[in-house]
Amino acid sequence: MPSAHKPTACLALADGTLFYGQGFGATGQCTAELCFNTAMTGYQEIMTDPSYAGQIVTFTFPHIGNTGVTPEDDETGDPVAEGMVVKWMPTQSSNWRAVQELSDWLAARGRIAVGGIDTRRLTRAIRAQGAPHVAMAHDPEGNFDIEALVAAARGFSGLTGLDLAKDVTCAQSYRWNEMRWAWPEGYKPQTEAKHKVVAIDYGAKRNILRCLASAGCDVTVLPATATYDDVMAHNPDGVFLSNGPGDPAATGTYAVPMIQGLLEKTELPVFGICLGHQMLALALGAKTIKMNHGHHGANHPVKEISTGKVEITSMNHGFAVDSQTLPNGVLETHVSLFDGSNCGIRMENRPVFSVQHHPEASPGPQDSFYLFERFAASMAAA
Repeated sequence: MPSAHKPTACLALADGTLFYGQGFGATGQCTAELCFNTAMTGYQEIMTDPSYAGQIVTFTFPHIGNTGVTPEDDETGDPVAEGMVVKWMPTQSSNWRAVQELSDWLAARGRIAVGGIDTRRLTRAIRAQGAPHVAMAHDPEGNFDIEALVAAARGFSGLTGLDLAKDVTCAQSYRWNEMRWAWPEGYKPQTEAKHKVVAIDYGAKRNILRCLASAGCDVTVLPATATYDDVMAHNPDGVFLSNGPGDPAATGTYAVPMIQGLLEKTELPVFGICLGHQMLALALGAKTIKMNHGHHGANHPVKEISTGKVEITSMNHGFAVDSQTLPNGVLETHVSLFDGSNCGIRMENRPVFSVQHHPEASPGPQDSFYLFERFAASMAAA
């Protein structure tokens, strides 16, 4: 940031550390947990991923905003992440699909952003100290009450014990038939579905639902609080447990009994992703733990234990399944090659499985698309 520019934004950490920069997007103040994301593309998908509820995202890649935004890339209706922190201020967009500038899009949706920050220093602090609680303010006049900002950061309750799925889930059930984007048609509807799937929405991304549709699924989405009877009323061939935000133990108070009902009373195939993976693990008797700084990015290597295959994956989670607590009859299927943390489980001799990473690749690599086909194959076999 040029020294001649008066700072118009301030990021305050709970330990009193301050970062000054230039604000863009909406004005005002927000408090959240701060995480960093290492993806080089897909900032719009990241900001609209419901799994980022309660978090501000620091992007380690400096070129944020240069492709603008398009409604086609929204993972839900509006940004869910509380705000963004970037190294360089967004330049004018240059992409044939762009319909709006990033700053205008954020402003219209009430999301604060700050540029001109030393994101390398900030990322190193997050890695060393864990994801901090922060307060971020954007004032075009550059007037900040620093004591109040630090106090707000210290007053943030954090994500531990917080059920955020109920805040981002759908209000009522709905059908989904849109398939993955393909050139030149864009999004086409699924007209030859073979499997009836109930998807539980803990904060589902649209591209996950599109991947289910593209795998031949007729998808009915139910709210996070759906009961076993709610699910079975749709007579599904399989049940999908979606991604989502917050502490899995908190969401599990109502999600786990439903999943346990499925496991005890049916032989239905079950597939979970991210928070859905953690919900399945809790339902099977395992435990989850809060990570130091979590996994957020589109370049995370994950090893499938049975084959030795390494997949480059997208990840977004601050909690993880404790593999040491997996009960007998539940196998660990995938592990992170960054830190050895659990990235997948399955039940022995039953088509019930889940992964921590995001195989829908929005944003990110497409190495793990096969998991949707595996889910479809398990329903065909059943």
